[in-house]
Amino acid sequence: MSDVTILHNDRCSTSRAAMERLDEAHVSADVVDYLRHPLDAVALADLLDKLEDAPTDLVRRDAHFRELGLAEGDVQTRDQVVAVLTEHPRLMQRPVIVRGDRAIIGRPKERVAAFLTE
Repeated sequence: MSDVTILHNDRCSTSRAAMERLDEAHVSADVVDYLRHPLDAVALADLLDKLEDAPTDLVRRDAHFRELGLAEGDVQTRDQVVAVLTEHPRLMQRPVIVRGDRAIIGRPKERVAAFLTE
């Protein structure tokens, strides 16, 4: 088992770039396809405990977000973020890199390499 986990979406170029950074750094990672294996509320809460970014940053504000009728006020608190991402895992930012008790959203792409060398 690796000490690094990546929450990954292979269709996302930023997520694929993070996988390349892991490979270049010779870091073995557990890869979790979070769309096929969504995180439950407990796992999301654990992730938010580790996340260096604000909880609300974990939610994508894309067309799907708007199609669902969601607004900024729906994802301002930690509990709201957990509830929305539990119901709609597609809205989770990607990639998310977890190492030990720390996690980051791998956007912009340069954050991944810096995080791996810290």
